[in-house]
Order: sequence, then C-alpha cells, then structure tokens
Amino acid sequence: MSLNTSIECVLFDLDGTLIDTAPEFIHIGLQLRAEAGLPPIDAKTIWHSVSNGAIGMVKTALEMPADDPAFEQWRQRFLTLYEAGLGDLSHPYPELPELVAGLHKAGVAWGVVTNKLSRFALPLMNKMPFDPAAGAVVTPDHVNQPKPDPESILLACEQLSCDPTETLFIGDHLRDIEAGRGAGCFTIAAAYGYLAPGETAASWQADAVAENSGELATMILGMVS
Repeated sequence: MSLNTSIECVLFDLDGTLIDTAPEFIHIGLQLRAEAGLPPIDAKTIWHSVSNGAIGMVKTALEMPADDPAFEQWRQRFLTLYEAGLGDLSHPYPELPELVAGLHKAGVAWGVVTNKLSRFALPLMNKMPFDPAAGAVVTPDHVNQPKPDPESILLACEQLSCDPTETLFIGDHLRDIEAGRGAGCFTIAAAYGYLAPGETAASWQADAVAENSGELATMILGMVS
C-alpha cells in the first residue's frame, strides 16, 4: 500500500526487529548442548532459528525432533534458563532508542506487538532503555489469534487510539508483514532480523524494506517529520 496520510502510531515486532535477543538464545542453546553431552555448533545456526520460538530453537540446538519423548523436558529447561537471565545479554538495535525519542518529540505513539508471551516480553521491555516506554505491549496472552492474524495489531491500535491505516508496522518475519497487511497498516520488513538461511525480506512484499536499524530509523523519522 502507499502511505497517503500522516502517521499516528509506529508498532514494532520485538525479537529481531526492536531488540537483538539472539545473544541470550545462543548462550542458552550452547548450554543445552553441553548439558546433553553434545559438541558446540556454530552460533549462527541458532541465530537463524530465533524467530521460530522456543520449540524451533530447542529443535535446532539439540538436533531433536519435537516428538522426541525428552523434548518437552528440554523445552522447559530452555525456558527456565531464559527466564533466569532474561534481558542480561539483549539490547536494542542501534539507533532505535533514538528513534523512539524522535517519535515522542513528533507526537507519534509507539508500541510492541509480539508472539513472545507476556511472562517474558514485559520484563524484557522493562529492562530496555526506551524513553518513553511503549504505550502498548500486546502479546499472545491478550488475543485469541497471534500473528500472522491481525488481531494483536488491531488491539494495539485500539489501546493507543490509533487508526490502523495511519500506523506503521515493522517486523522481521513473513508473519509480521502478513499481520500488518491484514490490519491495514503500512508494513516495513526488517531485513536485518532473524531470517532463515537463503530467505530474503524482499520476498514478503512489504511496503518497504530496511536493511539495517539505522536505515529503519532514518526512514521512519522521515515519514513523521
């Protein structure tokens, strides 16, 4: 879609778009391998699986199918380790705290729409140096259908009193772009996020593509200024 209106709101996916959480997941994945008596693997292998959630990362880290009898035990171990060190190794992508400050100066609301459960998403956001804090953080706990369904984006727009057609939605996965498109938002693909090997953000047919977070910040500030 083309953007022929002013921007009221900017919504971000969390992992791989707003915050780089991969260092934590790589650390946990390698720890699980050590506990399982497996040799280390290339950190990039785990990095590519971050967008697939705990199930995907455990499958990748341990090279174990989800129907293995021991899989659920390892998944719970993964979540326990993640919660214990939540946010310790994560950080916002470069220039995004400054982008948030610029949005506030321009009178534009901002929020987060994620498929990460609130048990993890809210404490993580509380540790990050965004000022002001997000006006809305919508997680799967708050909706009947998570992304790629547009319900969570529409809820965030409602909470921020924003029109979805005057909202930007940014994400690093096809499901983000599908959800944003379904909600009627202008979509931006974060090509710097956790894409699978060989995957290209251009194939998602977003309205725009940002190759890095600095480009994203410049793009959005240009839209709201």
